[in-house]
Amino acid sequence: MDMQPSPSPSGASRRDLLRGLAYGGLLLAVGLPLGRLAVAREDAPTVFAPDAFIRIASDGAATLIMPQVEMGQGIYTAMTMLIAEELDLPLAAVRLEAAPPSDALYGNPIFKVQATGGSTSVRAYWTPMRKAGAAARAMLVQAAAKRWQVDPAACETQDGIVRHAASGRSLPYGELAAAASHMTPPSDPPLKDPKTFRLLGKTQTRLDIEAKGNGTAKYGIDALPPGVKVATLSSCPVPGGKIRRVDDTQARAVAGVRQVVVLEDLVAVVGDHMWAAKKGLDKLVIEWDEGPNATLSTESLRAAMHEAAKRPGVPVKSEGADVRPGDAGVISASYELPFLAHAPMEPMNCTVHLRPGACEIWIGTQVMTMVQAKAAQAAGLKPDQITIHNHLLGGGFGRRLEVDMVDKAVRIAAHVDGPVKVVWTREEDIQKAMYRSTYGSWLSARLENGKPVAWRHTVVGPSVIARWLPPAFSGGVDIDAIDGAADQPYAVGGFHVDYVRHEPQGVPTCFWRGVGPNNNIFSVESFIDRLAREAKNDPLDFRRALLTANPRALQVLNTAAAHAGWGTPLAAKAGERVGRGICLQTVFGSFLSTIAEVAVGDDGTVRVRRLVTAVDCGMVVNPDGVISQIQGGLVFGLSAALHGRITFEKGRVQQSNFHDYRVVRIDEMPAVEVHLVPSTEAPGGIGEPGTTTVQPAVANAIYAATGVQLTRMPIDQTLLAKGGRT
Repeated sequence: MDMQPSPSPSGASRRDLLRGLAYGGLLLAVGLPLGRLAVAREDAPTVFAPDAFIRIASDGAATLIMPQVEMGQGIYTAMTMLIAEELDLPLAAVRLEAAPPSDALYGNPIFKVQATGGSTSVRAYWTPMRKAGAAARAMLVQAAAKRWQVDPAACETQDGIVRHAASGRSLPYGELAAAASHMTPPSDPPLKDPKTFRLLGKTQTRLDIEAKGNGTAKYGIDALPPGVKVATLSSCPVPGGKIRRVDDTQARAVAGVRQVVVLEDLVAVVGDHMWAAKKGLDKLVIEWDEGPNATLSTESLRAAMHEAAKRPGVPVKSEGADVRPGDAGVISASYELPFLAHAPMEPMNCTVHLRPGACEIWIGTQVMTMVQAKAAQAAGLKPDQITIHNHLLGGGFGRRLEVDMVDKAVRIAAHVDGPVKVVWTREEDIQKAMYRSTYGSWLSARLENGKPVAWRHTVVGPSVIARWLPPAFSGGVDIDAIDGAADQPYAVGGFHVDYVRHEPQGVPTCFWRGVGPNNNIFSVESFIDRLAREAKNDPLDFRRALLTANPRALQVLNTAAAHAGWGTPLAAKAGERVGRGICLQTVFGSFLSTIAEVAVGDDGTVRVRRLVTAVDCGMVVNPDGVISQIQGGLVFGLSAALHGRITFEKGRVQQSNFHDYRVVRIDEMPAVEVHLVPSTEAPGGIGEPGTTTVQPAVANAIYAATGVQLTRMPIDQTLLAKGGRT
């Protein structure tokens, strides 16, 4: 059967139907998919709810309304620790409940929207969450003191109990919940002195370990509402292409296939289970209208970026003496990073049940309110008619900061009777996704007496911020794209940074773990090594001389160097060259230095033998969580350094799955050491810094081993074969 695209579900007839039968109302919160859930009941006891985050019932149950989402970064545990510390509750006494969609109540204090990303969770909530706990504790103490007719200052708390030592009286929080509800919240409750912390700064077992270990944890892809069918889809292999014609005769003959949905830009096969839907999709005969991007190639996209680099940029920072490429005595270099996919272990998925006047969604997302808004737009409903069930995320990496999958799933669901789970195959996810864009950096500097006296950095790349968070795109500057360029740690004399916005033709781009600093840390740290060698100086000593006014950066650099054995001889096997390389970075509010140790074979093969990272992320909430995040970030960044690349030919992405979009495999994994530097400063971010620190450290180690400075990623082994050239 030949089929033409069906009308959009947001078209007049469908929208009029939904509006005509619309009814109001929305059940907004869903318990987190862990073992310890807070479940709303009609017969629930009186609840003390001093703010949007804390609930203490008269039966003593304490609940944290969780504003951030868990995608492997340990934020469920860290946020619970913040509340439990200031409330004087045992960690095990706090249950979790997912926050409903609400920018007003649960907007990330940094973004002002309800989003988890940018290594901001602990940074954003370190003070607000502790103040919420401290305020609730103060109100409970007030309630007890009033009942006992004593001075609140004479009361103390421990393990969910208020005590009055002088009289020996005590009351559990649950018995005080009703009375505390009538107390006036303190406007600025005092926070604990860090010296008295019971939980913060001490390693705690993650709260999601048991459920993830025994398989009871629920991810978006696990959603199974009654009667659910499963769909998988295909979009045009060329970005922006449309469907011209579909022959679904063979697909409909596959056992278990229930229907084929053809829309303007995609076709979906709906079946009783994923296998039927996938087999049906394989049997479709699709004729595409590939549109204007059918000739795109990696070479043409790269050439366009180089052409854009010739345009004047928007000034970001301009101080002191300037320098231009081509001037006498000026050292110049350019650096590039490729398109990258996110490739989370849990592929994109979204389960939708669209009814007249209501839409229910099961998903794992980093952006609850954006999902709600996009679903409402696609269904022709109001946001308060959309119910969101958020789940654990099997990897986010920035991909689940987007809502394109929600739009597609809702439009498919508009043609399905009952709930439908839409699942992207790995190939569909990698080949037709949103990507970390190519970026370029053009740097120039002048040296005098072995030190830089003038520095210029031009960043060329797209603006994800302009689309994703327009208020943050000001004066033509993307604050993410220049992160790590406009605020690098070194004293380099005259300092000039500008930004050239360049959107790659036809290729949809989005955030990728490490965001803008991926490009800028790679380029700055690679260029610092280049300058050190031009100055005939050791890369470590060269950096030290530029950090006299930056003691935290200097400390992590020295800590990493000491643990890595900088300056000591490296063992080498016959037929290989060895070297160490440094990266120093001060992004995401944290200070990191990584030293990589590599061996490069005479044939150009690269073996990363060791990674040593020193971290000053300010006050640490859960030390084991910080170390785990750095370890995971190092693996993610090393995968990009060794293998990561999305390439285009005839408008199509050439990679399709983990066989040709590689991640680090177990036999490639180096020894990893992470050393935490004690600090009393406010917490910095930790989810992304590990990723951004790897590529420059490895590239500089290769430079030390071979004399070849790599200016593009991933590593090109042909340049490193003995006698190779840049």
